[in-house]
Amino acid sequence: MSRTRARLAATGAAVVLAVTGMSGAAVADTAPASTPATGSAVVTSSTTFLRDQALNGIVVIPLPTAAPSYDSTTGITTTFPVTGGKANLPNYVGGVELGGGLLFVNVFTGKSATFRGLKFDAATWTVTGVPVNGTTTVKLLDPTGDADISRTGTTQTLVAPDLQIDADGAQYLDTNLKTDFFKAGQSIGSFKLTYTPAG
Repeated sequence: MSRTRARLAATGAAVVLAVTGMSGAAVADTAPASTPATGSAVVTSSTTFLRDQALNGIVVIPLPTAAPSYDSTTGITTTFPVTGGKANLPNYVGGVELGGGLLFVNVFTGKSATFRGLKFDAATWTVTGVPVNGTTTVKLLDPTGDADISRTGTTQTLVAPDLQIDADGAQYLDTNLKTDFFKAGQSIGSFKLTYTPAG
C-alpha cells in the first residue's frame, strides 16, 4: 500500500470511529468509575500515657488530614482517614494506607521527629510510618490484647483494646528526640481500624 493510500485509510478509520462513538475517548468515558477505599483508623491515647509523656516533655501532634479530639476521661482520640491499600485483615495480608501524619516533639531537648506515609501493615500487625526526609519505614505501634477482627460485607474491622509502642519505634524516637521515655511494649491506649477496599 502506498503512503498516500495508508494515510487515507487511517483518516477514514478515524472518521468511522468518531461517528460510531467507538473512539478510545468514548470507551473510557463510558467505563464505570471505581469507588475509592474508605474508612478510618482511630488511635486513643489514654490519660495515663498523656500524663507520663507530658512529665517527660514529650508532645505528640497529629498532622492533617488526621483529626484529634480530647475527652478528660478517655484521653486524646485521633482519627486517621483511610486513603488506599489492599488488605485482608482476617487473613493478615496486605496493608491499609492512612492519611495525616505525626509530629513528636521533645520540649526539653528541642528535638523532633515527623512521620508521613502512615500505614497499617496486616502482615506484621503494626502501624508504620516513614520519617520526613527519610525513606526507611519505621514500625511505630502494635495493636495487642484480645483483638476482635470482623467482616460485614466488604467492610473489615479491627478493634484492639491495647496499643503499644513497637521496639523499632521506641528506639527511633528515643534516639532522635534525645530521650529515654519510649519503651518497647509501652501501652499508649487503644486502636480501631475500619476499612472498605476500593470497588
